[in-house]
Amino acid sequence: MTARDTGSRETAAVRVRAEGEVDEDVLAYVRTKIDAVVNRAGLPAVTGEVRIAKAAAHHAEHPWSAVADLRVGSTVVVVHAQDATSQEVTDRLQDRLRRQVERAVHEGNAGRRPVTPPWRGGHAGEGSAGGDAGPLDAHSA
Repeated sequence: MTARDTGSRETAAVRVRAEGEVDEDVLAYVRTKIDAVVNRAGLPAVTGEVRIAKAAAHHAEHPWSAVADLRVGSTVVVVHAQDATSQEVTDRLQDRLRRQVERAVHEGNAGRRPVTPPWRGGHAGEGSAGGDAGPLDAHSA
């Protein structure tokens, strides 16, 4: 099974590829849905690839599958979906991709880093929790 490259877009470096018997109308629908997720204002640079495939076996319960393998800023986002029709699998992929991209953007903004506990020489205000923790009680039971 060979993959067909359908080209890349100017706004973001996300390629949409088809594997198997996938027509151009399905690819256009996939591009529209993926563009709605990755071309939003305030989103860091998005690169990667989306693949949609139709199983050759006609008796498969969910013959359509799709995979999005994207890099959103410095975070890798991988999303899988399977369903009975091309439209359902595309809609499912879009929903999952939107949630994962939102999570990647918000976690990237949190500035998380490992926190050294105070008993190992760390400071109370260190890490993503900020200085919200109160002083340690040395007399706890």
